[in-house]
Amino acid sequence: MADILTIKGLALGYGGEPVLDGVDLSVGAGRIVALVGPSGSGKSSILRTVMELQAPLAGRITLGVHRAEIGILFQDDALLPWRTVRDNVALGLRARGWGLRRRTDEAEAWLRRVGLSGLGERYPARLSGGQRKRAALAQVLVLKPRFLLMDEPFSALDAIVRHRISQDLLGLVEREGIAVLLVTHDLEEALALSDETYLLSAGPRAHISQRYDVPLGRPRDIDTARADPRFGPLATRLWQDLSAAVGPVVQ
Repeated sequence: MADILTIKGLALGYGGEPVLDGVDLSVGAGRIVALVGPSGSGKSSILRTVMELQAPLAGRITLGVHRAEIGILFQDDALLPWRTVRDNVALGLRARGWGLRRRTDEAEAWLRRVGLSGLGERYPARLSGGQRKRAALAQVLVLKPRFLLMDEPFSALDAIVRHRISQDLLGLVEREGIAVLLVTHDLEEALALSDETYLLSAGPRAHISQRYDVPLGRPRDIDTARADPRFGPLATRLWQDLSAAVGPVVQ
């Protein structure tokens, strides 16, 4: 299976001082890769570099897709408060020159897919936090990205809503065959969603200290995955490795 993203020997930093050094990772088509690690280890910086928002000090990033085929989902959504939910979802299609009827129909189709059928006429202020995240997801996926970059997209949601939207995302990604690079601080979320999880060491000069293959099949149900007898030991190992990377707490 072809790689959508390959990173070799990546070094990132500020003022010439590496925060992150010698990172190698890849994301294959149709696979989800999670990045975890201590705060300040450069997880989000890797995403910014893939998006060309930050220049590397060294190393090479190779993309197997055009940049127009990359979708981005952050903690904060990009919904415009003065546009309806339907118009927000259709915004990218409008920029691509789609006609009104065509982009309206496509936006409505994606609103149905993410569980927002009938809410297209509402404005973002009238949506719950979970509904806004679903709308933001539809806004990204309506453009049919082949590669999705996600930076703590559900961290502000309560546990139940986060679980439901994560499961929705998992199903959508599996059905559409999208590759995903996910940054998260939630270790169980990383393992429940991903095919591979990479652990970054603490900075400065953070690097990939461990790589974990997640031996859970697809299609995947999050609850079933967490109940799998292989999940607990893997989560414990990841927690222990992260604790070792962070080091002792200074009193």
